[in-house]
Amino acid sequence: MRITRQLFSLVILTAVASAVVGQTAAKIPESKLFDAAKLIEDVRVLSADEMQGRATEQPAITKVRDYLRNRFTEVDLSPIGPGFEQKLRMSQLGNPHYFDVVNFVGLLKGQKNPDRYLVVTAHYDHLGVRDGVVFNGADDNASGTAALFAIASYFKKHKPEHSLIFVAFDAEERGLTGSRHFVRNLPVPKESIVLNVNMDMIGRNDKNELYAAGTFSYPQLKRFLENVQAKAGVKLLLGHDDPKLGRDDWTGQSDQGAFHAAKIPFIYFGVEDHPDYHKPSDDFANIQPDFYVKAVETVIAALKELDKATLK
Repeated sequence: MRITRQLFSLVILTAVASAVVGQTAAKIPESKLFDAAKLIEDVRVLSADEMQGRATEQPAITKVRDYLRNRFTEVDLSPIGPGFEQKLRMSQLGNPHYFDVVNFVGLLKGQKNPDRYLVVTAHYDHLGVRDGVVFNGADDNASGTAALFAIASYFKKHKPEHSLIFVAFDAEERGLTGSRHFVRNLPVPKESIVLNVNMDMIGRNDKNELYAAGTFSYPQLKRFLENVQAKAGVKLLLGHDDPKLGRDDWTGQSDQGAFHAAKIPFIYFGVEDHPDYHKPSDDFANIQPDFYVKAVETVIAALKELDKATLK
């Protein structure tokens, strides 16, 4: 059983994480596309015990949201509306206590097609503390959340043709609540959104495999991913999107499901379940930095291909 430390302030937590990353920098692979050390630091901070497993309704979620708000600002995304936050009030079934679901939404304007949008997403919530044990969710889904910032930093330097909307969803673990709310309350016209690219669990795989799901329903996207396969640093596989697969069909199993239900095309990047899935052992120590960095590079390569395309 993990013993939870006393909660520290966000500033102290970030400083400690930075120091530890500095001590292990030699083990972090380099990337020509983004700051790999910062990517690893973001995962470490988001999956630290101090974040108490990032459960939507538990008090430590305020620390997580402070960190996300700061990172959206640091990568210089623009808010859509008065701020980065999109809120929804909800309660637990049979419980009169209400709490906030908070999505974070940032915009990066495109140069050629600024009024057409690719929505890049990942959920930041996880399972919280259960019976005194912290479920840190390093792969699920601190890995996808941290990737948002690495991808945004790349496209800030290499301006996309389409506008990119980056969203960190809350309450995925509560029935895709955050993404469903977002799709019902889109900040831009629905017809202007050409694609959702979602990431959920991209931080480790012993076989060096990363799946891209979605081409079964949207076969027009397949050729763009095939262009990436030959040069990807990981083994990029297509699949897990055929309804005949039952539980192995991932179409509705993460936030891309909310977009698919609204008939918005998607590509979902993720790995197959590992032994630590939804267990307390899904810790930062089990993230595989070499695979993780290459997985994020692969998502960027796919976004570049898709951004250059004329999508409908």
